[in-house]
Amino acid sequence: MGALLDKIKIPQDRFELRLSGSGGQGMILASVILGEAIGGQGSKNVCQSQSYGPEARGGASKSDVVISADEIFYPKAMKLDLLLAMTQESLDKYLPDLKEDGALIIDETLVTEFPDRKFFGLPFTRLAREEAGHVMVANVIALAAIAELTGCVDREALTASVLNRAPRGTEDKNRKAIEIGFAEAAKLKNK
Repeated sequence: MGALLDKIKIPQDRFELRLSGSGGQGMILASVILGEAIGGQGSKNVCQSQSYGPEARGGASKSDVVISADEIFYPKAMKLDLLLAMTQESLDKYLPDLKEDGALIIDETLVTEFPDRKFFGLPFTRLAREEAGHVMVANVIALAAIAELTGCVDREALTASVLNRAPRGTEDKNRKAIEIGFAEAAKLKNK
């Protein structure tokens, strides 16, 4: 597992990640939250972009976050350093965009055919439903796991950004989701 973790370290120049899933899973919101959290730390430039279209009503959707120490002149991901795939359809569609040595994180609840390459698997949707109390915080669990695995953003900045964007009355579920994501990713790192 240590060699795989080395692949998730953020390069000094440019780091491109894609959050993908089905329309309605909150991947676009998750990327906005992540971008705001990273940008709020002030040490890196960050740009977020997303796909709109029929994906907004279902089907594979994506949102990209580009992190750079330098100015970002091209805001779209060119070749992904990290791919989060929350569904089988999004994995199948976006896996070709991942660098050969890029890091892959999948939702083991909804991905049923695993790729023939190394990946991190966590049951984000099941954890959201069973431990956090609502399936709609699976995206927040995934964000916290990404933060733990990559170190791209600290827990305080991520928590503040999540709570800033969370609908009123869902703060406790979102805090629980953050704790679950960090804890589950830490277990992966210790295997």
